[in-house]
Amino acid sequence: MPFMKIQTEKLSQSVVRQIEQLILRGILRPGERLPSERELSDRLGVSRPSLRDAISELQDRGLLTARAGAGVYVAEVLGSAFSDALVQLFASHEEAVFDYIAFRRDMEGLAAERAARMGSDTDLKVVNTIFQKMEAAHLKRDPTDEAALDAEFHLAIIEASHNVVMLHMMRSMYDLLRQGVFYNRQMMFKNRTTRDMLLDQHRAINDGLQARDAVAARAAVEAHLNYVENSLAEQVKAEKHEAIARQRFEHEINR
Repeated sequence: MPFMKIQTEKLSQSVVRQIEQLILRGILRPGERLPSERELSDRLGVSRPSLRDAISELQDRGLLTARAGAGVYVAEVLGSAFSDALVQLFASHEEAVFDYIAFRRDMEGLAAERAARMGSDTDLKVVNTIFQKMEAAHLKRDPTDEAALDAEFHLAIIEASHNVVMLHMMRSMYDLLRQGVFYNRQMMFKNRTTRDMLLDQHRAINDGLQARDAVAARAAVEAHLNYVENSLAEQVKAEKHEAIARQRFEHEINR
């Protein structure tokens, strides 16, 4: 008969599985510091030796990393999604920008639809809380906080879709966006009219989610990213025209 005796699981393995799940679900994020050994052992209800065994195994597997005198952190595992060579290609070729936006439109539209249907009430509260922070940041002259909250808002929707593969892929994509690989996000928030339009678009997305209207939420995300795409296309065109104008000006003064 194909039966085997049940093996009692070591406490350290239970700790490993719990931390794995927290990383997989995106609750523990890359670069996030774990609580101190004393606090974490108390929270988990395990001895320090069991906790150390678990931490050691997760470090060996590249999920956690220790920093001398600073503690234990979730490893920056997202960096492996794209090679350095590919990141450089993204940064140097204009077509990658628009392919990136198209990819986001497809993925985030699906995520919004899933979040409206499958997200918990708490998931949607998180999204709404971030949007309220965006409204408050919108009143400031400096757009830095609003631009940062924009990324948080979109990632909260992806988290609410409860698809761990999509979550980690899109986090990696947003990491490249924060680095300015695809385009300068800050530029979009410097124009007051553009900022107003973006806030209205985020409000429409949030309204669709809070109403659990999957069709409206997806349509609002797609309309928002269409606007971003068109704005960037106009920006690229304006930059090309400016470059030509400068060439003409330099030619005239040197004649």
